[in-house]
Amino acid sequence: MKKAKFLIFLLFIVGFTACDEKPKKKKRTLEPVFVETEVIQVGTSMPDRTYVGVVEELSTTSVSFNASGTLTKVYVNEGDHVSAGQQIAEIDSSQARNLLTAAQAQMREADDALERMRQLHESGALPDIKWVETQSKVEQAQAQLDLAKKSLKDCAVRTPVGGIVGKNVKAVGENVLPSMPVASILDISKVMVVVSIPEKEIASITTNTPTTVSVDALGGRVYQGGAITKCVEADDMTHSYHIKICLQNSDYALLPGMVCQVHVNKDKNVSMVSVPISAIKKNSRGEHFVWTARKSRAYRTVVVPGKTSGNRITIEEGLKPGDVIIVEGYQKLSEGVFVAKVKKP
Repeated sequence: MKKAKFLIFLLFIVGFTACDEKPKKKKRTLEPVFVETEVIQVGTSMPDRTYVGVVEELSTTSVSFNASGTLTKVYVNEGDHVSAGQQIAEIDSSQARNLLTAAQAQMREADDALERMRQLHESGALPDIKWVETQSKVEQAQAQLDLAKKSLKDCAVRTPVGGIVGKNVKAVGENVLPSMPVASILDISKVMVVVSIPEKEIASITTNTPTTVSVDALGGRVYQGGAITKCVEADDMTHSYHIKICLQNSDYALLPGMVCQVHVNKDKNVSMVSVPISAIKKNSRGEHFVWTARKSRAYRTVVVPGKTSGNRITIEEGLKPGDVIIVEGYQKLSEGVFVAKVKKP
């Protein structure tokens, strides 16, 4: 009897233990997120930017007569090189010469009368009022003579500056008026290359931004750009700004109107890092961040973005050389998630 009770108790304990056991859950493995990455490197520079520019003269001086008349001689043609003070044209001077001849005769007459009246005045035979009138006539004759000389001189025009003769030179036989341009003198010892810069890129260009200019018309000849002048008003239609790059042109090879390629930041190794603009995100606090990968996990890294150029943007703070940023596949990321196919440095 005691043995039967013991067997029943033993069976009860075994059954209870069996009922209490629960099946163990299988351990779950997280699938990694596949991403594309980029390694931040030392001296990563903004990519070169290329624009189309047009050569312009440094300055233009219009040359004109101070008198009116008919052109009788033109000594220059378009494209000629001239020096400061060189005569370039004449108008009919026959009337001016006649006026000069008359003024000279009047001057001689006045001088002769002055000498005769002087003797009378010194002897006391000429009243003071007559002596003053004689002196006044001499002064009037001198003024007329000076005016006649200037009129004759104004029949010839000289260039006040040196340079190259521009287009629209007046021809012999044409009538000209005072201040009407006879020719234009272009100063091309230095030239300006005018470039149109999009509104979003103008802030990245300064007075000393390095540039190089290549000119196809001169067989691809390359010039080192000088100081840059930025225009302060935008084009109403394109919302772009003009800049002017100064180039030395001592051999006068560059001519106004030549089209050229302007390369900004050419061969410049800027001490900064840049990332694709699409990699920059903003969190709920308004901070900018990028996704970085460390030990096969993704993390948000707060950054301070700088200037944009094309599809990239500089990073002023937050990243250092060797950091790995995620540039594709970040849509499925969360803090600390596993990532795969990270490109190693």
